[in-house]
Amino acid sequence: MSLVVLAVDDEPPALDELAYLLDADGRVAHVHRAGDATEALRVLRDTEVDAVFLDIRMPGLDGMELARILRRFAHPPAIVFVTAYDDGAVDAFDLGVTDYVRKPVRAERLGESLRRVAGLRAVPAAPSASGADEPAIPVELAGTTRMLPRSSVRWVEAQGDYARLHTADASHLVRVSLATLAERWANAGFARIHRSYLVQLRLVTELRLTGSGYVVAVDGVELPVSRRHTRELKDRLIRAAKHDWTR
Repeated sequence: MSLVVLAVDDEPPALDELAYLLDADGRVAHVHRAGDATEALRVLRDTEVDAVFLDIRMPGLDGMELARILRRFAHPPAIVFVTAYDDGAVDAFDLGVTDYVRKPVRAERLGESLRRVAGLRAVPAAPSASGADEPAIPVELAGTTRMLPRSSVRWVEAQGDYARLHTADASHLVRVSLATLAERWANAGFARIHRSYLVQLRLVTELRLTGSGYVVAVDGVELPVSRRHTRELKDRLIRAAKHDWTR
């Protein structure tokens, strides 16, 4: 599949390198360039592109703000962040970006992003129940940034200013606080049960009183429930169960 892409970076050497690597991939038919977000919007006004490969930290309108604008397009292009920093992971998750590539960019890593973009264009995603794309958050795995779907997260554990996302078969440390995730994921069925834990309510199989207080079971793992969260958790579990009975 031939892709038309836009590379955006305010540093000319970085833009040249990114455009060169994109142009060298056989899936790319043409690479447009922009030195800042304003120039990128001018390009996009006149040209339809399949993907925007976008730096985050730029003067004026930054990459994150530009990505929010692009998401409002009637037919938004895929967004791939290309950045030297990992502190944009949470916002990237909220925007549903296709990939998150760390600088210095390697041809093999960029090729993986292009495979994802080509896959999205070849097989349009079926709309979800909410009408939105499946949110995903960038995580590091063996030196490579992967996009982890939120639906695969079973529970989250606070580790200082970081959070550890637990899936069925692995865990991933991301630079975001548990409080931030609790706020942003509340509408997706996640509930704070303790100052250190956030769980996906639909995966709770048991709420049990022990000698030291209540615990919940998720995937066979027991997690503590603090007294301040016990009543709200019980109410939410009961409401969820009643909804399942009556629908």
